[in-house]
Amino acid sequence: MDLLRSLPLGLYLEEPVTWLHQIDARVKMFWLMSFLAAPIWANDLWRCLLVALLVLLTLSACIPLRVWRQQMGWLLLLGALVFLLTMVTPDGLAIEQQPRLPIPETVAALNPPPETLPDLPQPTGYSYILFQQGPLTVSQESFNLAIRVSTLLFTLIYATNLFLLTTAPEEITAALEKLIQPLKYLGLPVTEIALTVTLALRFIPLVLEEVQNLVRSVRTRAINWKKLGLRRAAQIWMMVAERLLENLLLRAEQIAAAMQVRGFTSPNEHQVVWHQLRLRFWDWVAFAGLIGFWWARLFWGGEAI
Repeated sequence: MDLLRSLPLGLYLEEPVTWLHQIDARVKMFWLMSFLAAPIWANDLWRCLLVALLVLLTLSACIPLRVWRQQMGWLLLLGALVFLLTMVTPDGLAIEQQPRLPIPETVAALNPPPETLPDLPQPTGYSYILFQQGPLTVSQESFNLAIRVSTLLFTLIYATNLFLLTTAPEEITAALEKLIQPLKYLGLPVTEIALTVTLALRFIPLVLEEVQNLVRSVRTRAINWKKLGLRRAAQIWMMVAERLLENLLLRAEQIAAAMQVRGFTSPNEHQVVWHQLRLRFWDWVAFAGLIGFWWARLFWGGEAI
């Protein structure tokens, strides 16, 4: 098992360099925020279009199949399962209200139940129940809720992963520092925040590597889990988790010691410019596309009230 290849979440794809790599990190960050905010109060068609747009961006960038096949495949499978489960779940509207206290017989005699009205034909082709077969019932409310949950799950996870896949950690921190630069006048440590984000993004592969090494060490010992029982198996995994925490703290301490040896005392005094941010022609084109994106969202993608 190779977690660094089978689960490349939050990792940067260095080769090949696609057109998504060449877009400025600030523009991509605005697009990411738009993908995360656009599903709010949006109709079902717009949510499905967001999923189609993410798939189209991945295919147009010619990202290798080995990179996005597992991620998009598992996300599409997860979204389909969530869609099916939510669709057949009761919508909670078929609830009969009953009085908390029993009705006295005298009141019931004075207020007889109203006469039942005859079933009138439906004037339009609308039907609240879309599908009903045995215990399975699909209503309009459950179908709309299934679309919202499944598309939102795919959009939130895959949009973030596509951003991290095509943007280097140094570009992300440089763009973040530029965007939150006005907060420096409020006394916020902008440079320290950017440095913390850089170290956090660089620490993700180290965490995956430590988990991978510990899982391999457990596998090489050929432990018979059936003979151990639940209690002893839980004790072994607790020891593995404790060892993982110790290794991660040791890695963090080594990074801190390396920074101190190199004379790093403050980000303001030892600021390293990792990436030069410059807006080119295609960055302005992408920014113009973002304006068109929000124009379509406001005029066409709004949820009907």
